[in-house]
Amino acid sequence: MESEQPAGGLVDAVVVYDGRLLLVEGAGGWGLPSGAPELAESAAAAAARLVYELTGYLVDGSTTLRPEAAGAEEPRTTVVCQLLSEEPSGGARLAPGQLRWVPLAEAAELPLPTAVRHYLEGHTPV
Repeated sequence: MESEQPAGGLVDAVVVYDGRLLLVEGAGGWGLPSGAPELAESAAAAAARLVYELTGYLVDGSTTLRPEAAGAEEPRTTVVCQLLSEEPSGGARLAPGQLRWVPLAEAAELPLPTAVRHYLEGHTPV
C-alpha cells in the first residue's frame, strides 16, 4: 500500500507493459523516467506526474519498491507504475525518439538500481 508521505530526494518510475520497460533518454544516456517531487507530493503522485510530463503516457503509481541501501549518492524512491494509456498524449517534454520500450530481458542488462533489477527478474519470461 502506498504511503501518502511526501517523497524526498528523487523519484524513479518503473513502467512495464507487454513485456517491455519504458526508458527515457537523458544526459547520462538511457534510464528510468525520474525527477524531483513537488512540495508535499507523494512518491506515487510524483512518479505519475513525471512520466506524464516527460513522455505523455498516463500511468498510476501503484507500488513503492524498497529503497537502495545506505550509501547512495542521492536518496531515491522507486515507484512501479501501471500504464493507463497505450499512446502518449501530445505536449510531452521528450520527443518520441527520446523514448524506448525495451524488452525485459534487455533491460535486465542495464545498470538499473538493485530494487528495479529484482522487480524485473520477477517479471521476465523464462
